[in-house]
Amino acid sequence: MPVVDIPGSKSITARALFLAAAADGVTTLLRPLRSDDTEGFAEGLARLGYRVGRTPGAWRIDGRPQGPAATEADVYCRDGATTARFLPTLAATGHGTYRFDASAQMRRRPLLPLTRALRDLGVDLRHEEAEGHHPLTVEAAGVEGGEVTLDAGQSSQYLTALLLLGPLTRKGLRIKVTDLVSVPYVEITIAMMRAFGVEVRREGDVFLVPPGGYRATTYAIEPDASTAGYFFAAAAVTGGEVTVPGLGEGALQGDLGFVEVLRRMGAHVEIGAAGTTVRGTGELQGLKVNMRDISDTMPTLAAIAPFASGPVRIEDVANTRVKECDRLEACAENLRRLGAEVATGPDWVEIRPGAAPLSGAEIKSYGDHRIVMSFAVTGLRVPGISFDEPGCVRKTFPGFHEAFAELRRDIGR
Repeated sequence: MPVVDIPGSKSITARALFLAAAADGVTTLLRPLRSDDTEGFAEGLARLGYRVGRTPGAWRIDGRPQGPAATEADVYCRDGATTARFLPTLAATGHGTYRFDASAQMRRRPLLPLTRALRDLGVDLRHEEAEGHHPLTVEAAGVEGGEVTLDAGQSSQYLTALLLLGPLTRKGLRIKVTDLVSVPYVEITIAMMRAFGVEVRREGDVFLVPPGGYRATTYAIEPDASTAGYFFAAAAVTGGEVTVPGLGEGALQGDLGFVEVLRRMGAHVEIGAAGTTVRGTGELQGLKVNMRDISDTMPTLAAIAPFASGPVRIEDVANTRVKECDRLEACAENLRRLGAEVATGPDWVEIRPGAAPLSGAEIKSYGDHRIVMSFAVTGLRVPGISFDEPGCVRKTFPGFHEAFAELRRDIGR
């Protein structure tokens, strides 16, 4: 039975880096994810003047509750959405001039709801080219705090950035949210803030964050649940069995909920204290599922949907259109290339299993790690699948192709 060692969670590593940088004292992060995104975040902290010591199994960060040590910095955020959204927010707590830019892909992704909220809080922030996009400059003078309204309908990261900011403001924050996707990611943020000594209160659509700062701690990073999903899906689709240790009862990440989708389709699932096991039963049933809260796993489900006995309809995933690429259309286009019948709408995709088997083709990745990793699962059942840009997996899992090749051998296909 393959036991798969999944790298640390990208979303947890990014939040932990922000919290560690903001906390009073030295924080040790155990088993952080080492990938293009998280290395970019750590490098951005170093550019802002934070001391970050990196060894293979642990990163140590000297926190600065008063904000960046540098009074001027140029920060390149690479492809990382958390880097591009969290670091300007952190920089606003200091005193100085901080310029941020990002890759062409990240420049296209929206920022406006967050930067509008920061401006409402008195932050002097200027978009240099397209309004609501990188590059941008923050003229920081600390943040007073108070009340702010936020539209988090495109990304929960906007709310996470403001929640993380709250304890660093002079008065704390009262954040009214008008729309919210990916709620489990906000719950991760609140749980992690608690580990660093801050209690957030929620009253309906209002989040109340007290001032007073964070305390340094030692924090262990959970394996990445979205990444684990590809391996769980592999078990479901081949009739094999996969166990991921360290990701079980009490896991912070909502994306572990993907195994419940696999259970509904007919896979056998065990979630224990020490980890989670998925075993394929040789059958996958069709289903209709709302994936608003676990939308990063939408491509994984789309990639195995053609092997179901009936249609698979995935609903309420409009926000997947503003990720690294338009994931909804990317999945539909690649499935059609393989010979699947697919219909899409503004916020849904439906895959209908056909009479003819799928045939191999080159998958167009759009530079998106999740498209490549998802269709690698399809490749377990369809010979001849290749990728135009296999290396883009380094964003979250540089060793993915090697780990997946090993899994393929272990499950005997």
